[in-house]
Amino acid sequence: MLWTDKYRPKSFDDVAGNVKQKQIIQSWVEKWNNNDPQPPLLLVGPAGTGKTTIAHIIANEFSEYIELNASDKRSYDLLMNTIGESANTYSLFGNNRKLIIMDEVDGIHGTNDRGGTRALNKIIKESKQPIIMMANDLYSNKLTTIKKNVQVIKMDKIKSPSINKYLRDVVLKSEEIEVDKEVLMKLSKRSSGDLRSAINTLQALVENGGELTEEALDSTSQKDNTSTIFDTVTRVLKSKNPEHVKRSMFENTEDPTLVMEYIAENIPREYESNNEVKKAYEMISQADLYFGRTRSSQYYGYWKYASDFMGVGVSTAKRDTYRKYSKVMSPMAFSLMGRTRGKRALRDEIASKMEEKMHVSLQVAYTIFPYFEIMFENDEAAWEISDFLELEDDEIKFFRKKKIPKSVINKMEKIKAEMREEEKEEWRNSIKEGIFREIPHQELKDIEEPDIIEEEIDDMDSHKNSTVVDIFDDFDDEELDDIANEYSLSNSPKSKLRNKKSSDDESKPKKEKKEELDKGQTTLFSF
Repeated sequence: MLWTDKYRPKSFDDVAGNVKQKQIIQSWVEKWNNNDPQPPLLLVGPAGTGKTTIAHIIANEFSEYIELNASDKRSYDLLMNTIGESANTYSLFGNNRKLIIMDEVDGIHGTNDRGGTRALNKIIKESKQPIIMMANDLYSNKLTTIKKNVQVIKMDKIKSPSINKYLRDVVLKSEEIEVDKEVLMKLSKRSSGDLRSAINTLQALVENGGELTEEALDSTSQKDNTSTIFDTVTRVLKSKNPEHVKRSMFENTEDPTLVMEYIAENIPREYESNNEVKKAYEMISQADLYFGRTRSSQYYGYWKYASDFMGVGVSTAKRDTYRKYSKVMSPMAFSLMGRTRGKRALRDEIASKMEEKMHVSLQVAYTIFPYFEIMFENDEAAWEISDFLELEDDEIKFFRKKKIPKSVINKMEKIKAEMREEEKEEWRNSIKEGIFREIPHQELKDIEEPDIIEEEIDDMDSHKNSTVVDIFDDFDDEELDDIANEYSLSNSPKSKLRNKKSSDDESKPKKEKKEELDKGQTTLFSF
């Protein structure tokens, strides 16, 4: 039998560590038993701190309990079918309370297609029964909405003296085993606050006549002591021991640039002396320089210098350690970026339109924005630019606070329509001159052009850089011949087009003609 099960605490008094937390939990249980409903409990902390043990101790205070692993029941339907109804009904044994225990709630699905987080929030809000949940990561994104509806209790790592006392007075005393006190203390320290890990290691070494020696202890793998980003930031700002700081920086698995942002955000929250803050930020600036060199050179050996500056450098910037509690806060830059996400997306959309219409790169487009803000102060200029770039109302507001007056819009649209008509007239005359060259110029204005010419005028934007012959390239023989016959033209526009094509073909080098001929041929391997 595993010693972790054999010596699992049966009451709050037997639980090692977390004294204040146990008092809060006991008060929560008493209020439920006195018909004073309380919000669900969320026990958060690393493995081996007693979360599951405490949940089972609480279960003994109620008539029955339901336990499940929330990470295994991830979808909305599964959670609702499993515990949704139980949370709203009373115990089978009268009107007594039943406890609902959910472990690993930070492993449920939060996406729309699974909806585990949504189901859990619904159960929490509608439940008539006590609920206790457990999670390992207090800062998991999946707990963001859940934490608003529960009472969060942060379970601390158990201190090594408490672990040592539990191993000596409970486990070894019951098993009637004698071990070296110094080696036992070494085991307690190496467990990194995880009592369960310490008990398992002890059982593996001393069960069946084994001995707890330093050699045996060193042969076992040390518990993974990976630091979270919050542990690292706290160690940097609180410790003055360079070795401790360097080890914490090394053990952290987060992106080092993210760690730097967290440290930079929390420096003024911890350090009180202006000189200390100044020195600390000088170290941060040096770290940032080395991160920049890493990005530009792709040589990641620079990271170790950045790590030393933002770790040991910031740590040694303080004269003394402040004996106060400072909560580690997330960088304000992240929340600012979240609030400005829509504005940045709008900016990028405008820049892409400028890139297409103005034939400039996105980088150049961004540099034009300040000039647009000045130009958009003029109502008519604002209308002309927005009309050219085809900007929407919200995109226009990016450069000016107020809308373009309706009177200005009507005026500018009228001017644009008039200019359009003038362009159409010029285009119409140029087409007439191209087709009816045999008719005297003074008689051209009296000729009523065919519908096909009017269609080309309506589509004149696509022919701005075209010649009249280029336009007729899309006409079929019938249409061109109809025009020629209707006005008794001896030289058909189609024949003019053919003459132009033949002259162009003759002017092409022989090599180009051969390439065109080759393109038109099909061989056995032309797939």
